[in-house]
Amino acid sequence: METFSHGKLKKLERQHTPEVSKQTGFPSPATHYMEPKISLDQELITNNDATFYVRIDSNALKEFAIFKNDVLIIDRSFYPKENSLAMVIIEGEFKVIRVELEKNKEFTLWGVITYIIHSCK
Repeated sequence: METFSHGKLKKLERQHTPEVSKQTGFPSPATHYMEPKISLDQELITNNDATFYVRIDSNALKEFAIFKNDVLIIDRSFYPKENSLAMVIIEGEFKVIRVELEKNKEFTLWGVITYIIHSCK
């Protein structure tokens, strides 16, 4: 038999941890308060300091499935991969393009679009 610990036994500290009741019948209506909240910052953002949000004010980008009132999450710390969407500066104007690494287009990369949040209205 293998020994994992040795020395004086310590008294167990009992701490109450909230959990769903194991009773029969109807559950408490407050049980949903014990579930952790989903944070979109934690789920969608890799680098807080380099992430920006842009709200689109027209349907001019519908070729990229980006519509009026959509929100773009743009990370300036990412390097674009082939076919990724990016916010770039071309001739002094912000534009959204699909990156084609093999073509010699002159642009200044502003950031890579990581998520598009669509409104359901």
